[in-house]
Amino acid sequence: MVSFRLCNPTEILFGSGQIARLSDLIAPGTKVFLLYGGGSIKRNGVYDQVMAALSRCEVVERGGIEVNPVYETILNARDLARRSGSELVLAVGGGSVVDAGKFLATIIPLDVADPWDHLASGKPAGKTLPVGAILTLPATGSESNPVSVISSRERHLKIPFANEAARPRFAILDPDTMASLDKRQLQNGVVDAFTHVVEQYLTTPVNTPVQYGFSEVILQVLIEWGPRLVEKNDAEARENIMWAANQALNGLVGAGVPQDWSTHMIGHAITALYDIDHARTLSMVMPALMRFKSKDKQAMLARYARRVWQIDEPDADKAAEEAIRRTEDFFRRMGCPVRLSDATPVEIAADDVVAHLERAGQTALGERHDIGTTEVREILKLAA
Repeated sequence: MVSFRLCNPTEILFGSGQIARLSDLIAPGTKVFLLYGGGSIKRNGVYDQVMAALSRCEVVERGGIEVNPVYETILNARDLARRSGSELVLAVGGGSVVDAGKFLATIIPLDVADPWDHLASGKPAGKTLPVGAILTLPATGSESNPVSVISSRERHLKIPFANEAARPRFAILDPDTMASLDKRQLQNGVVDAFTHVVEQYLTTPVNTPVQYGFSEVILQVLIEWGPRLVEKNDAEARENIMWAANQALNGLVGAGVPQDWSTHMIGHAITALYDIDHARTLSMVMPALMRFKSKDKQAMLARYARRVWQIDEPDADKAAEEAIRRTEDFFRRMGCPVRLSDATPVEIAADDVVAHLERAGQTALGERHDIGTTEVREILKLAA
């Protein structure tokens, strides 16, 4: 087992009606900066619930956070937050809004005119405002982890930033908020959560039976309940998927294990270049990457086949290939593409993807750091 340090202080309030408990979490008189996306929370009643719970606070709000949060938009929000003297950032929405909220809380006190380069270079964030989250679309686990994935239009880059101080102090997970989501949003959420687990599970084997077992259960829950969520969007499916997506990326299943994340870095590049849904870039790349790295990942692919997919095949290579095939089938059942050609009329160019990875400094990917630009080209060729 790899040595690790694990602390997740996010207080989670899970269940129907929990937004009303927001008044217990934020002191009266607090200057709250309310951040949200395209305005769906004003149509589905969530905004009214939030404002009722914040009736004793001073609230300044800013909407318009993009599906892939844009750095330049967050910079504008920083100016408003500073002028209003905001003391806490409350992100209400899906993972993109929560990512933006964490990044915003990081840069509000940061005395740097253009903080992108400062943070991207690994320099300390310094003081960070407290963050709270109200989740309306489960997918990223952002509501209880320290990572933000941010896009810069000027730089044509999409990269992750991590700041432990920005991990939300609390997160409200009310599955009822998912009732108004459309099928595409639900499909994307399930697939995104699934790939988060795989990135931490299908890596170099180590002595972590607890983490592996937990990963396998989460994957099985997503496989069982994901299609039902998309088809029926009923209360039981919402509960199970919302909780599974949180557990997929709150730090526990990745503690003590090598982690891959190459599918995500390649997927981020595709999203930044072609504006394709994040989850759909992952479903296009991950099966090809599994096949490309099948020898290195054989032991865990065989375990994945037998423990997750219940494949009764003694030959490890055959079991691994069948598991990859079933993964593709699951992505298709979730309405997501499994080939780059599925993105037509968009044509994804390997040269452009590689150039993005080079600009982002992401040229030694994977748990072994052995996926460079040549290997990325081969993976994309397999994915074609």
